[in-house]
Amino acid sequence: MTNRKLSLIVKDQKPVLLPPTTTLRDAARRMWDAGVGSVLVVDERDALVGIFTGRDAVKALARGCSPATTTLAEVMTRNPMTIAPDKRAIDALRVMADGGFRHLPIVEGGRVKGIVSRGDFKGPEIDRLDLEQHLWETLM
Repeated sequence: MTNRKLSLIVKDQKPVLLPPTTTLRDAARRMWDAGVGSVLVVDERDALVGIFTGRDAVKALARGCSPATTTLAEVMTRNPMTIAPDKRAIDALRVMADGGFRHLPIVEGGRVKGIVSRGDFKGPEIDRLDLEQHLWETLM
């Protein structure tokens, strides 16, 4: 179970892709409608340029940004970390844990293949990460 490839996890996924000109309000509505915690921001060639998450929305609102006029280009996380679809679940969990984020785009050859979040992983995969982190802390 801890050896699942990311391509298997996202094989039937249809991630929400939005252009950078999308307003904060429209992005939040799309996230709500799709039941997701993030959207991937892509350019006119569908190349990933950013990610917009619930955390980004809270930060933007706390700064006083207008949901009706603020665009994703202004508030997204630019050039997010990505991972290839041939990597394993544990690899994605390590990247997210090390980076302190909960969403990780899957990209191959410049094309978005999907996105994973911590909730996409099974108990044994999370347990393995927790064990690795515990062992690392013990050794340090």
